[in-house]
Amino acid sequence: MERDHKSDFRKSCIKRLEFTSQFLKFSKEKKTVEKLKNIIEKYKANSILLYIPVGMEVNVFPLINYLRKRQKKVFVPFMVEDSFKLVRYRLPLETKKFKIKEPANSFCIDNRIDLAIVPVVGVDKECKRVGFGKGMYDRFFDRLKYRPIIVFTQLTLCKTEKTLTDKYDIQADYIITD
Repeated sequence: MERDHKSDFRKSCIKRLEFTSQFLKFSKEKKTVEKLKNIIEKYKANSILLYIPVGMEVNVFPLINYLRKRQKKVFVPFMVEDSFKLVRYRLPLETKKFKIKEPANSFCIDNRIDLAIVPVVGVDKECKRVGFGKGMYDRFFDRLKYRPIIVFTQLTLCKTEKTLTDKYDIQADYIITD
């Protein structure tokens, strides 16, 4: 039963996010990126997990460039089986499964992250992530032996006052929207 509610909530959030006009999207992204910079500075994070954005997600490329210029370690997901591993952000990016872009695979020994910036479709009452339904982020964080600061990003807050998630779904320390 809850699975149906979660699926319906996901669909309504996606529709809402797809409706954001390009002009509003640019303005919202700029504000969101500034808020993300402030959190990174607050925690003095040097090693950050970001994501390669798709259409309805916050464009974090300006943040990636900003962090790289400041000699921060920027990691992005590289899909492996049912989850992903961390790889350093670098060009060129290739389009892979689910139309997600990734850098080439690499082997990183020092890939401990201080802070993770994670895109969301929506959040539930517990501030837990409702994503696209593949569970990759949940599996990734479940397998980590430590817990970094977790920041969710979304162009427009899509939150329900119901609990829709499972105990293994990741929970945010911060939710950043425009």
